[in-house]
Amino acid sequence: MFYGAVVWDPWLIVAQIVCLQCMYYMTLGLLLTVFVGTRVSRLSLVYFFDYVTVSTSTITGWCVAVSFLLSSAAGAVYLLYLIERSKKCLDFSATLYIIHLFICIVYGGWPSSITWWIVNGTGIAVMALLGEYLCMKRELQEIKIPRYRSNV
Repeated sequence: MFYGAVVWDPWLIVAQIVCLQCMYYMTLGLLLTVFVGTRVSRLSLVYFFDYVTVSTSTITGWCVAVSFLLSSAAGAVYLLYLIERSKKCLDFSATLYIIHLFICIVYGGWPSSITWWIVNGTGIAVMALLGEYLCMKRELQEIKIPRYRSNV
């Protein structure tokens, strides 16, 4: 597909945002289950959306932070397959984290922990930069054209 010929499609953009958000939270849930679920008696939405759980004072808090950062790295791979354009990676990464911020504000109030801001700021940087790198690497690949030879 030629990217210049594509018309603006808001339904596609909304579908990409929803799909990226869902895949990010599914990955985060899986990683929280692996890293935090073994440390706590009951895993709940608090670990997803409450800023208090992202902490450097406990091992569980470190596990939550690592889960968020690894989800960002996985999100970069999702950008490669869902978005496919390096120019759009920052936009979609920022949108994902803005939506996450709104959900966190509704769930637990304004995040007043500096650790939460550092982890999420690092997460958006990892997702955007790694996603751009992966997309640029794919965009710069040589187009292979099959050459047919005649048996003359």
